[in-house]
Amino acid sequence: MARRSQRKAESRKAKQWYKVVSPEMFGRVPFGETIANDPERIVGRIIETTLGDLTNNFSKQNTKLKFKVDRVAGDSAYTKFLGHEMTTDYVRSLVKRRTSRIDSIVDVITTDGYHVRVKPSCFTVKRARANQVKSIRELSKRVVLERSKSLDLNQLIQEAVGGKISLDIYKEAKTIYPLRRVEVRKTEIKSEPVMATATAP
Repeated sequence: MARRSQRKAESRKAKQWYKVVSPEMFGRVPFGETIANDPERIVGRIIETTLGDLTNNFSKQNTKLKFKVDRVAGDSAYTKFLGHEMTTDYVRSLVKRRTSRIDSIVDVITTDGYHVRVKPSCFTVKRARANQVKSIRELSKRVVLERSKSLDLNQLIQEAVGGKISLDIYKEAKTIYPLRRVEVRKTEIKSEPVMATATAP
């Protein structure tokens, strides 16, 4: 029994805390800690936080961010972005009786080769007709596709999470039917660019 307790104590002593650092698109700032007795065990670990916690802006607490640790250097665990999502409670608060929620799913390729799925949602003031819903959905897809043509991954995520894409959709879609709100409620990185392998001459 004493040996087992000694082994547990040694195991606890061997563990070390590592600072979790956000990707470049979010300023490479430390936003949490994770513990491990071997830095290799941290690689691949999924870390979630909110945009509010990351930026110290309480109004952004409804945006959840998902990161994955891809390398460890010293006592820092560096992450890459996997996706974001609006909280369920926040999205529900935007859905009112006798109004329309218009969801779209758009797959885009960034200029640096990332395949990203973008999901904008439009919330109308009153219930829209079927042809208006269709027009707004098509417009949402067009705006996302046009914006993504000239953006790399960092720029696309900043515009999606920061509200630029939502604003662009809102400005155009409100001419079809009055809107109360537009949000990019979710993004997902579906695949990363394939690194070209150099061939020996």
